[in-house]
Amino acid sequence: MKNHYKLLLGLVAGIILGSMAHPFQELFWLQKVNEYLMIPVGQIFLRLLFMIVVPMVFSALVLGVYDLASHQGVGKVASKTLLYTIIASTASVLIGIGLVNFFKPGEGFKVDTSIYETTKANVETISNNAKSSKSFAQALVEIIPKNPLEAAVRALEGEMLSLMFCALFFGFAFYMYHKAEQRKELKIMAILEEIFNASLKIVEVAMKIAPYAVFCIVFNTAFKFGLSIFESLFYFSAVVVAGLLIQQFVVYAFLLKVVAKRSPWKFFSDSKDVMLYAFSTSSSNACLPKSIEVAETKLGLTPAISRFVLTVGATANQNGTALFEGVTVLFLAQVFGVDLTTAQQVQVVIMCIIAGIGTAGVPGGSLPLIMIIMNGVGIPAEGIALILGVDRFLDMCRTTLNVSGDLVIAALVDDKKAYAESVRS
Repeated sequence: MKNHYKLLLGLVAGIILGSMAHPFQELFWLQKVNEYLMIPVGQIFLRLLFMIVVPMVFSALVLGVYDLASHQGVGKVASKTLLYTIIASTASVLIGIGLVNFFKPGEGFKVDTSIYETTKANVETISNNAKSSKSFAQALVEIIPKNPLEAAVRALEGEMLSLMFCALFFGFAFYMYHKAEQRKELKIMAILEEIFNASLKIVEVAMKIAPYAVFCIVFNTAFKFGLSIFESLFYFSAVVVAGLLIQQFVVYAFLLKVVAKRSPWKFFSDSKDVMLYAFSTSSSNACLPKSIEVAETKLGLTPAISRFVLTVGATANQNGTALFEGVTVLFLAQVFGVDLTTAQQVQVVIMCIIAGIGTAGVPGGSLPLIMIIMNGVGIPAEGIALILGVDRFLDMCRTTLNVSGDLVIAALVDDKKAYAESVRS
């Protein structure tokens, strides 16, 4: 059986068996099976992937920038990446806000105040994270790390941009040193290439347990929350999922067909393994190693370009998250009867695009940013509690679009003919 079929089987089996076990979650032996088997297996798989994110991001970006700079391509690739990211993010937010305004899922929604008590701790944590957020100027300055090692240590806790900046700068510095000294090759590049290749080998090992890990992760979620996690707030969830599907199969398909001159259906078919991993893990960062492997082996993208675009995109290209943030803010505005003006909705669009670029690529990373946007337009912050019950499921869905979007942007930026001509020159 092919690996993606095993993954799909593990996903479906996890939902079914976890949901069947949910009514009996008080049984001692079931709790122990979940605690000592399901959770550890899922965490081992995720930790294997997270373990190589930092070395892979650093080595991939340094190698990518060095290679691109050597062929006078880094500026063009970076500008095209930024352009397509803004276009895709803007389209996703406008789709989400358009659907909310059309279907109005929040109108007539009865607020159950008891939910605030059951989710009080989570709301307070998210609120504290939102309040401790940095100003735009401070965040801009702190992209440049004072201590690269500290940035690497905290990369999975929101400091990924600092690590990326460090890698980008080192890659360009290596190029300038190589050019100034007229060296034929730098030994550090060979070492980084070996680190990158070793990271891919670790991915291969992790992928051997992936179907079982996916089953365990999904089983644990369904066991704890039951089918309610997939059923509650149905109309809100339906609008989010509809927006994600439109972005995937209309916007992305259009860009692939018109700009990249690729068959969208073949592209999505070749990317299905990565999308299944994204759905299961809810983490763009955890999927990065597999995304790079698929981009180079199945999609045939230029390694220097795909490594650069995908590593940057894991943090900076969160189309699904931007769409989700826009839908959530307007939905909660409808729930609480906050009538947002056109100007305020434009403000929400802009803030969601910016927030989508800076969202941490980890599960639940968008929630503090949603609260910041809510505060900006006068929506009660405690309203975030209403969507916590379905956030895990929607996080799985939007992460799938985020990861798929990274591959699409890489395909749009990739220009083999131009790259080959620069190499020859």
